[in-house]
Formats: sequence, C-alpha cells, structure tokens
Amino acid sequence: QVQLVESGGGLVQAGGSLRLSCAASGRTFSQYAMGWFRQAPGKEREFVATIDWSGGSTYYADSVKGRFTISRDNAKNTVALQMNSLKPEDTAVYYCAAYSGTYYLTERFGSWGQGTQVTVSS
Repeated sequence: QVQLVESGGGLVQAGGSLRLSCAASGRTFSQYAMGWFRQAPGKEREFVATIDWSGGSTYYADSVKGRFTISRDNAKNTVALQMNSLKPEDTAVYYCAAYSGTYYLTERFGSWGQGTQVTVSS
C-alpha cells in the first residue's frame, strides 16, 4: 500500500500555469503506475493522466493532451503534473492515485490522496 499527499493547487487566471506534486510514502513506489484524476463540483471523478512505473510511458485524457505533462521521480517518491494553458473548465479537486498494474487501466487506480483544489478564473 502507498500513501499519497498532493500539493501545489491554487487560484490562477485562464492561460496560466500550475504545477501539482504528489509525495508518496513506502519503499515500493517505483513498482506502481501513478496517475492524476480530478473531480469538478457536481461531476464524477475523471481521469487526467497516468504514467508507468519507469516514467517511460504516459497516457492523457483528450481534454488535457498538449497542455498537461505528467512526470515522476522514483528517487524522491514523487509524481508531478505540470499544467499549462489552463482553462476555467480545468477547475476541480485534483487527486493523485496509484495502481500496481498497467498504467492505462485508469479505472483500477486507487490509494487516493486527499486532493488539492485548482481554480481557474476567466
């Protein structure tokens, strides 16, 4: 099991950037695929981006492709989400998650962190 703590959320104007970070506890971090998900008010939680255990393969939702970049540092047990060209529709609570299997099986991710709020003003 891995415990996750997100940080880096905040308020930003449309077109701006934010970088989210997720710190993981546990010695087996490098064995997990990692992902970012988000939940907007009144909506279900949705997949944003995932990355495989090595950092060599990534998978993005169409809505963020070309604007967001997921990365990881296995030496530091962290995963990051660089968000550029933010839009008001990106406003949501962003969650970090882990999965011991294949990175593109987004529906199987779990071990959710507490989330960090991202608000994009127009």
